[in-house]
Amino acid sequence: MNTFKSVFEQYNWDEIHSKIYATSHEKVEQALAKNKRNLDDFIALISPAAQPYLEQMAQQCHTLTKKRFGKTIQMYAPLYLSNECQNICTYCGFSLDNKIKRKTLSDTEIKQEIAVLKKAGFDHVLLVTGEANYTVNINYFLNAIEQIKKDFSIISIEVQPLSQEEYERLHEAGVHSVLVYQETYHQEVYKKYHTKGKKSNFDYRLETPDRIGKAGIHKIGLGVLLGLEDWRTDSFFNALHLDYLQKTYWQTKYSVSFPRLRPAEGIIEPNFIMDDKDLTQLICAYRLWNEELEISISTRENEKFRDHIIAIGTTSMSAGSKTNPGGYAVDPQSLEQFEISDERSAAEIAAIITQKGYEPVWKDWDRTFSQKSNVESLKDSSILH
Repeated sequence: MNTFKSVFEQYNWDEIHSKIYATSHEKVEQALAKNKRNLDDFIALISPAAQPYLEQMAQQCHTLTKKRFGKTIQMYAPLYLSNECQNICTYCGFSLDNKIKRKTLSDTEIKQEIAVLKKAGFDHVLLVTGEANYTVNINYFLNAIEQIKKDFSIISIEVQPLSQEEYERLHEAGVHSVLVYQETYHQEVYKKYHTKGKKSNFDYRLETPDRIGKAGIHKIGLGVLLGLEDWRTDSFFNALHLDYLQKTYWQTKYSVSFPRLRPAEGIIEPNFIMDDKDLTQLICAYRLWNEELEISISTRENEKFRDHIIAIGTTSMSAGSKTNPGGYAVDPQSLEQFEISDERSAAEIAAIITQKGYEPVWKDWDRTFSQKSNVESLKDSSILH
């Protein structure tokens, strides 16, 4: 059965890199003049040649985002359930070789964390763990979701790659979306960053979104870790992946995130520096290429950048985030996966969004609506037959 791997293998990293950096201003202008853009246009828009056109790109990005998503920003909060991990990854604070205190939340502790997030107003939670199959596995996830789902309309997860059958079970349990990052699509150096553990298997991770799509999950989120390799080349392959997924699993929604390498315990320094202007260019390029794509900005980014990007192309933002298990109520001093940059509370972020003429949306999906739709479909089917 075909997967994205068969598409990926048709492309060469060095050739794409050269094509991006050889792009002319004429190619950029041609891309900007189009109403519908393809991957070649995306290459032009992320190229160095596009930098002088950033203001024009930002204006078009603002218009397209407002047209498709209105003036709304979805609010969500990450809930770290565990920092246990069997992988050694050179950029992550949870890496197995870091001698840190490991913590996995119990049912009681999960409820304590939930209470804080609900008090802050959140109705969308992103569950995050390290990759430790012996502790945080499908049974742990299903149990945690059972504790959580009565309090949140939207449950997203960012955990280790799973089998299709396991994703199907999560879908049935109420998971709305799954985020999985390839980290880098540069296969030749991937092993350098992932030296031990299941995550070192490049192909298994590459094919994870296919398993998620086959399982019928409502939304899939992709991204690369910006700072490991050349961000332009990595972003092309991320867009290529999204393009394949949208054509193959066309009933699924898609989002893209932009994690820049942030300080954490025992990690490497970024190999490639991406400044705020670069990130703005990348966000605009994604929006101009794909009007339907949801764009998420986390608290990794600083206050100034997050305030600025609201009116350009963002559709969802985290706020008041803690990146350590128990960070909201149980154990605020436990080790973070990475340092956050925007430490403002959810209420402060919501106020900023409102001041800019946008509406912070705490809930944009309701499982009961889906259930009612299914019931109505069955009624219609019975009438027809």
